[in-house]
Amino acid sequence: MAVNWTLSMCCGTEEIIFLVLFGSYFVINLLLWKTFILKPMKLMAVFVHEMGHATMCWLTGGKVNEINVETNEGGVTKYQGGNRCCIIPAGYLGGAFVGGLLVTLSGNRIAATISASIFVCAMLGSLCFKPNFWLVVLNLFFSAVTIGFILVDWLVYDPLVQFVTLYYGVFIGSFSVYDIYDDLITRTVEGSDAHACHQLIPCCLPRCVGVQWAIVAIAFQGLGMYLALVWFTST
Repeated sequence: MAVNWTLSMCCGTEEIIFLVLFGSYFVINLLLWKTFILKPMKLMAVFVHEMGHATMCWLTGGKVNEINVETNEGGVTKYQGGNRCCIIPAGYLGGAFVGGLLVTLSGNRIAATISASIFVCAMLGSLCFKPNFWLVVLNLFFSAVTIGFILVDWLVYDPLVQFVTLYYGVFIGSFSVYDIYDDLITRTVEGSDAHACHQLIPCCLPRCVGVQWAIVAIAFQGLGMYLALVWFTST
């Protein structure tokens, strides 16, 4: 199978549906952003942010003691050891990466199913690290919903799991960009990841760090969309 990196075969019916859904999801999220309807999705995105810290902590040899998500859309990951230079940016950038990755994997049914299953395993696995009440409720809810979508997709209607994976990717990516803009660019929040980065490396001013992270986060979404289109047009 030849990989169509130039997108010369774009855009057929599947690619048009993908692009319409991508744009529609973004617009719907924008219109409903400040409503209670998206509160569960925002808390889920905060969980992904905290899992970014936790994952990088594990990858750099550290130990995660606790993962929590609060209803005010904040969260905390308590850890020991690891490389702080890698762990600190892994929250915002990890969320943006996961968002872009899910957008990419939504381009194939099996890949979308595997990514959704791994996502469920991550949500359930995080419950082993002293979660607070809201994280337990949040993760059990999204685990049940995601498993339900997977079952419906394979037993009743295809490609539902691809639509859901795409929505998760668009929302998590959008939330990462907004979170960076709100927390790190428009203001400097003491205790934020960018502020911690500034304390670790004084020459890295918080707002400058925020701008750099925002560019990377937007690039992840763009790259995810491009790779999904490559996947569609190559199969």
